[in-house]
Amino acid sequence: MSQRPFFYGWVVLAAAATVIAVALGALFSLAVFLKPIEESLGWSRSAISLVALINWIAMGLGSFTWGALSDRFGGRAVAVAGGLLLGLGLVLSSQASALWHFYVTFGVLVGFAVGAFYAPLTSTATKWFTANRGLAIGVVSAGIGVGILVVSPLTRWLITLLDWRAAMLILGDLSWLVIVPVALLIRNAPAEMGAVALGGAAHVQRDFTTREVVRSPQFWVIALTHFACCAAHSGPIFHMVTHAIDQGVPGMVAATVLGVSGFSSIAGRIGCGMLADRFGARQTLVAGLALQAVMVFAYLFARDAGTFYALALVFGVAYGGVMPLYALVTREYFGEKVMGTAYGGVFLVSTLGMGLGSYAGGWIYDHLGSYAWLFLGSAAIGTMAMVLALAFRAPRVLPRMAHGAITG
Repeated sequence: MSQRPFFYGWVVLAAAATVIAVALGALFSLAVFLKPIEESLGWSRSAISLVALINWIAMGLGSFTWGALSDRFGGRAVAVAGGLLLGLGLVLSSQASALWHFYVTFGVLVGFAVGAFYAPLTSTATKWFTANRGLAIGVVSAGIGVGILVVSPLTRWLITLLDWRAAMLILGDLSWLVIVPVALLIRNAPAEMGAVALGGAAHVQRDFTTREVVRSPQFWVIALTHFACCAAHSGPIFHMVTHAIDQGVPGMVAATVLGVSGFSSIAGRIGCGMLADRFGARQTLVAGLALQAVMVFAYLFARDAGTFYALALVFGVAYGGVMPLYALVTREYFGEKVMGTAYGGVFLVSTLGMGLGSYAGGWIYDHLGSYAWLFLGSAAIGTMAMVLALAFRAPRVLPRMAHGAITG
């Protein structure tokens, strides 16, 4: 009996998830650095939160730029270059002594570097799977949850053991030592290894140009839904640690709460990917957005560690579960050839929501002395995202492609 050859696509997924875990974990660690930097340098929370806004805008521009480059040169080269730049940005951030230094190093350099990972590597993953594509994208997206779960408590521990500057310097070194060698394991497409995608060759779809993508109404419906979704959950995520501390929760416990949300988001990302394979991306997305809006509203009533843990558990499933679905509907609508560009564009718009939500939380706290209006506004925006998702429509496909169309 001949032994079935090992499918290398699983290695690609594992490598992509690992790279994303380190990169996005470093990005989200800013939430853990917020209070130590505030106490050390005397910067206001809104000033530090503005770093997050710059961070996400730079990441969005990076996602579109790196995504277009990945369509041309492949995800492996893009990930290696992004890893080198990310390490440099974190090392320089650890030496910042003025606010504008931090804006340039962590805001611009780190943000732009992180754009090299999620959208390009998600695009690469879709080339390896035609069957179970939702599961594949969910596994890659789960790297974000792993990063939050591992890097947030690690960062808090390093800050307690050393200080925030040393902790950020170590994160920069880890980016070089982990991302660059792991990224070299990625192969851009099955054809590089004389293989075919799991499930067979993809259905031939119409080729979109970049101009056609950005002029398509469906692109903007997907992008604006993603924007509203991210605007709804970014503030509660970014200020989760600080809000918990303000309610009397110890610092290490508060950082662990963020880690719990990251852990549960792993289940949400993989689980919703599998549900999308079975029931359709739109239906799964609408349900996830509804749950997210409810959980954000519930944060108004959190006062103790147990409540914060419970909310983080369910909230993580919700915000994590919806994230891979945008890549899935983008791939189903625009096809493989311009996936990096199309999803990079969608992600660019969504990062504006991430940045605005993070900054708004700091501004609201500085001006009103409470996060209450952050949670009320985020819940309302999350509800709007759910309504927008109902406007998703199936792509126009050639008759012989009808089998590959979106359900819904």
